[in-house]
Amino acid sequence: MRALLLLLALSGCAATGGEPGSREADAFARELAGRTAGEPETCVNAIQNQPLRIVDRRTIAYERGDTIWVNRLDRDCPGLRPLNTLIVEVHGSQYCRGDHVRGLEPGTSIPGPICILRDFVPYRRSGAR
Repeated sequence: MRALLLLLALSGCAATGGEPGSREADAFARELAGRTAGEPETCVNAIQNQPLRIVDRRTIAYERGDTIWVNRLDRDCPGLRPLNTLIVEVHGSQYCRGDHVRGLEPGTSIPGPICILRDFVPYRRSGAR
């Protein structure tokens, strides 16, 4: 009986994607639908009150005007989860390739490991500049 319950629980995880944040990733894919990727850029201007946001363990997004800038990390970053606070070490007034980011889980005071940003890819609606 226990084996059957375990099998049912595991199949439920497989049916829903099992990965925490998969709903957020699906919603993000819908946000990008109808947009075209532009040339990657090393830095984007940081605007006050428009923070970077965590999409999943490997993806960070930044919205500025009609553009969604996407930063896909080399590998999964264990501290990045959609409900975590993103800590960004910024040098100047831009978010740039090589900047360090860390995730902070709600209710904790020690952030996760450092992960390094890569280039930012702009996604714009067709015809938008």
